[in-house]
Amino acid sequence: MAKSICKRFAAVGDDFTLADVDPGATPGVKDKAKARKFVASLAPALRDWQTRLYSEREQGLLLVLQGMDACGKDGVVKHVINLFYPTSVHVTPFKAPSDIEKRHNFLWRFRPYLPAPGNIAVFNRSHYEDVGIVRVHEWATPAVIERRYGEINRFEAAAVDNGITIVKCFLHVSYDVQRQRMLDRLAEPTKRWKFKEGDLDERARWDEYMAAYDIAIRRCGPETAPWYVVPADHKWYRDWVISQLLLETFEGLNPQYPTMSNLDLPALRRRIKAS
Repeated sequence: MAKSICKRFAAVGDDFTLADVDPGATPGVKDKAKARKFVASLAPALRDWQTRLYSEREQGLLLVLQGMDACGKDGVVKHVINLFYPTSVHVTPFKAPSDIEKRHNFLWRFRPYLPAPGNIAVFNRSHYEDVGIVRVHEWATPAVIERRYGEINRFEAAAVDNGITIVKCFLHVSYDVQRQRMLDRLAEPTKRWKFKEGDLDERARWDEYMAAYDIAIRRCGPETAPWYVVPADHKWYRDWVISQLLLETFEGLNPQYPTMSNLDLPALRRRIKAS
């Protein structure tokens, strides 16, 4: 039996490191056109599961998209999340915290955007910035950062206890491909707005970011909310993986349409025909 997508891309083990994952690998499919056609073909099944989830109103699904700049978070929203009906799907792009948000615990601003029962939420960047960029730039003390891993685990465990399944995807792009995508942004007038010179400063600290994410992936949620490391050098492959991660997750949740056994169907049919 073929290994499941979730098991294939799960980041497991106390010694896990991103350096052991090839960002340019495409296990399972080699043809770009076939992969894109396959992803598009999943839309009916994903929408059916979405409708089941919404009608059941007992479970929620949270997709976390994390990674370096130009790893393809927006691309996942465009090519995968848009396969769903727009109703009951909520995408939140998290930027630097506001002055008001800074006055609260770092998790405070994320809680309102967790999915309600029956809904799907997408975090475009997430609470992992607070042990990622914050760690790299030393915007918090080592003791504070250390506490945050435990706080994140408790935050995610509480969400799971409340019926939310969390799918955390680290979009693993290589240093060389990030360079090319930055050049592509400058070359395309409609994409130049996405380029920030500060991104180059972050790029210069690449190794520090990889080390910070290694720690976060190892420390946070290996059981209740595991990480999936998605090779993201090829956009079409990234979408091929994440669409199947979501499909497989839905299959595991197995939400069901309500039976509505309390309805008097013959009487209702008579009323409708007589109306």
